[in-house]
Amino acid sequence: MVNRVDRNLALDVVRVTEASALAAAHWMGRGDEKAADQAAVAAMRKAIDVLEIEGAIANGESDDPAHALHTGQKVGSGHGPKVDIVLTALEGPTICAKGSHNALSVVAMTVGGSFLKVPGQAYMEKIAVGAGVPADAIDLDLPPEETLKRVAAAKGVAIADLAVCVLDRPRHADLIGRLYDAGARVVLIDDGDVSGAIAAGMPELGIDLYMGSGGAAQGVLAAAGLKCLGGLLQCRMVVRTDEDRARCRRAGIDDMRRKYNIDDMVKGEVMFAATGITDGHLLLGVRLGAQRATSHSLVMRSRTGTIRTLTTIHDFLKKATPSPSK
Repeated sequence: MVNRVDRNLALDVVRVTEASALAAAHWMGRGDEKAADQAAVAAMRKAIDVLEIEGAIANGESDDPAHALHTGQKVGSGHGPKVDIVLTALEGPTICAKGSHNALSVVAMTVGGSFLKVPGQAYMEKIAVGAGVPADAIDLDLPPEETLKRVAAAKGVAIADLAVCVLDRPRHADLIGRLYDAGARVVLIDDGDVSGAIAAGMPELGIDLYMGSGGAAQGVLAAAGLKCLGGLLQCRMVVRTDEDRARCRRAGIDDMRRKYNIDDMVKGEVMFAATGITDGHLLLGVRLGAQRATSHSLVMRSRTGTIRTLTTIHDFLKKATPSPSK
């Protein structure tokens, strides 16, 4: 089987992330993360079901079959190429509700059976860097100080010139302290580790590395984006309890210490689309007006290395757009 997805799907896929981003944006800054998430999920499901694909969600919003975008869910019209999908309708419900940075809607698509399947609500350790850094520069078993040395040497800069993106979480306190002590600059984000990891693959954004732990499904999404950018990513499941171990085994993961690279997580060609909900590293957020909105999206394909940024104006008078309840 040829590991390719039809390039004509690219704009169709971005319409899916635009729909969920617009729906969530109506709830931006309203303090109701549940409502924002529900609006995004409903809009994404509606938009994805009109795609001319025979799709299956490899890693979804939940493992619960009652969820509209659950792992294993069949999506699309049922006619067209067989594809697997990983997605998040709203990465960062809390930051959307607070009106903070880095909320995104993201979809990645490839041929069936090509995504690593991970358990829902699981976490992964992650290190991401951009193109031009040798694969042996990043290793989850190395101390962070050694990783900084290797990446700095590969880039021909001092450690003090490196900017490392890390989720601002108590679990990262030791990592953050060691990065500071080593002399690196640390960019802390409240949420949105897909955008943080992918930013490391886009030199113009000023992020050299992404380090730390975050959602496993988001790790697969980051792998899809970085594959399009020619970057590197290494991930490993975080297993703290017997239940973590059991969930991994149910997903088909038996080696809990295995380190996954991009090709382990995303086999074959992949298509990636993201639309900003709030302003962030990757994209501007949705701008809402009374009669229209403007969205900002990123569309990439790994096979061609094509990277498109789209600014789209949506006319509310000409199409139905979700709005918040009164």
